[in-house]
Amino acid sequence: MTYAGISSVHSRRGVSKAALVYEDLLTAIIRLELKPGARIPKLEVCGRLGVSRQPLAEAVARLADERLIVVEPQKGTFVARIRLTDVVEAAFLRRALETATVAAIARDIDDVALEQLERIHRYQTLAAKTLDTEEFYALDLRFHGALFDRLAMPRVAGVIGSSRAQLERARRLLLPTPGRTQKTLHEHHTIVATLRNRDPVAAATAMGDHLDEAMAELRRFAARQPDLFE
Repeated sequence: MTYAGISSVHSRRGVSKAALVYEDLLTAIIRLELKPGARIPKLEVCGRLGVSRQPLAEAVARLADERLIVVEPQKGTFVARIRLTDVVEAAFLRRALETATVAAIARDIDDVALEQLERIHRYQTLAAKTLDTEEFYALDLRFHGALFDRLAMPRVAGVIGSSRAQLERARRLLLPTPGRTQKTLHEHHTIVATLRNRDPVAAATAMGDHLDEAMAELRRFAARQPDLFE
């Protein structure tokens, strides 16, 4: 199995080989280039990145600790299936912090921040029209990141970032779902409208509804594709 990734670790000075192999595998897992249940192609990774088995073993151990990889003795090393319990926990944390974030910034958000959100929304609309799911997802992250930037509390965003891998894998699975991108665009539009009205209660409600809908859709997806979940 092949997947896109960094071509060599030698161009990244000051970063250990194990850390770069970890980054390479983590990115492939989050982007679903290595899907849940897929075997990790160890020889391919070592050859493409120009590393020995030791940095790979260290990266695999770290990803196993994060429950993104499963090592099965005598069988092989595989991408872990998505644990719904982990996703539910991460989504709960995200909902609490993001609804609080939009409520906190609603009253004094300025026109510059609102224009930035509306610009991202326009770009997302174009990505949806051109069926560019990778760009659509990147802009989704940018939209939510802009809200945290406005809050100006880096540790809040950091808390969500610490559990992002499990949640991002699940969110990416939903991208091809018919109607998902249009729902996201509508929900983002509603969030921006409540912020433009400087209404913290409505903003928190809109954000909560947006995140709840995504979680409900994920549960429906998991029921249809149980082989990807644990």
